[in-house]
Amino acid sequence: MKRLFMDIHILQTVPPSCINRDDTGSPKTAVYGGVTRARVSSQAWKKAMRDMFRNAIAGETFEMGIRTKALLELVTEKIMNIQPGVEEKRASKFAMDTINLAGEKKIIKSKNNDNKKEDDSEEAEQSGNEALFLITPKQIESVARLALRWINGDKKPTKCEVIDALNINKGIDEALFGRMVAQAPSLNTEACAQVAHSISTHKVITEYDFYTAVDDIENEDHAGAAFLDTNEFYSATFYRYSTVAIHELQEYLQGKTPEAVRMFLDAFALSMPTGKQNSYANNNPPFLVFVTFREDRPVNMSGAFEKAVSAGKDGSEGYEQASIYALERYVEEIHDKWVGKPASMFYCGRGTNTFGESLSFSELRNKVYKLVNEYVSGGGLS
Repeated sequence: MKRLFMDIHILQTVPPSCINRDDTGSPKTAVYGGVTRARVSSQAWKKAMRDMFRNAIAGETFEMGIRTKALLELVTEKIMNIQPGVEEKRASKFAMDTINLAGEKKIIKSKNNDNKKEDDSEEAEQSGNEALFLITPKQIESVARLALRWINGDKKPTKCEVIDALNINKGIDEALFGRMVAQAPSLNTEACAQVAHSISTHKVITEYDFYTAVDDIENEDHAGAAFLDTNEFYSATFYRYSTVAIHELQEYLQGKTPEAVRMFLDAFALSMPTGKQNSYANNNPPFLVFVTFREDRPVNMSGAFEKAVSAGKDGSEGYEQASIYALERYVEEIHDKWVGKPASMFYCGRGTNTFGESLSFSELRNKVYKLVNEYVSGGGLS
């Protein structure tokens, strides 16, 4: 199948906010083009996207994965649900042994290795996976049925059977964002999507918000605040970028690929990380969503903002229009001198025909679905 990449470029302004914090509580930043930029990590935005997937799917079209350290408990519970007569300790032991068949090293490790019990079931009860494991409900059931077959006296499952059970029925989040299992490389899933760290198109200066809280029932002779603190925040116009390798996604999701790509577009364009959302209510949609379909390679356009844009001498011009101009000039240069024009391109919001056909967001998402459906059906792009 011919390669096909969907690139999504977004310009989005957020007002005073603290979308994504570091370990000290400060909003994340990065130095780019010699100046400090506002930054939102790809992990933060992918978490918001997964949450949006979960709300949209509701268990109907796609499986959604569960990221957990309680893998053993989930499989044990499923064994007991399928066959209620199985004792919990016995179910736990066989669940652990079955899961570990898939790994080069143990996926489920005992937490009392220094004081091992003769009774293996007691050891299993205190065991678990040390790293988060991404698994879907159907994968849990597949592994549980292999363990249950073993419990009921049938032959021990093979390594290949357990690997297959943990690799089939991939969730949309596993297909798009991948899965890494250090103890069992055969369970790794290569991500079909990439999400860049979002950066501001301009220099930012972090500001401080001093706030207080008052005790509602304190006596009048105890004037003053009961609590004092500060929050750091900034406002910024962000350039956001992601790409999906549709030819790779098709291998995982088959006929569900067009809907998965449309859902990815919705989630990337419309989701918002929840950091300090109650304090700042920064629920601002993008002002430009620019989509391209390329058959050669993905192209990140962040180079448009290596030189930070200016809001004008007195700040009256703002950053949005300057960001659009910078992106338009860069897109023209990249298409003319480096990679050529994409097979298809279109946009929603403010811009010019540099970005292709102008559409409403509803029309844009429908066009994405139509193009991907044509591609996976073997008809090529119209």
